[in-house]
Amino acid sequence: MTTPTHQIYLPLQFNQVLEIIKQLSTTERQKLLLFLLGRQAQSDNDDAPLTHFASERTLAREWLTDEEDAAWQNL
Repeated sequence: MTTPTHQIYLPLQFNQVLEIIKQLSTTERQKLLLFLLGRQAQSDNDDAPLTHFASERTLAREWLTDEEDAAWQNL
């Protein structure tokens, strides 16, 4: 028994694709990234390194500021 395949042509512009991606949850974005890189997560633990690297730049932007240094100077 063969499974029928269906092809759908859905022309989208790049900015439309970006808007769709922005609506995805963080987990869905990570899965999409792994798919685009040609890998699939085998378990939730496989997402940990990806989450780390995805968060690193954001945390640095928030934490590496003069205001943050001043808040922690007495500790």
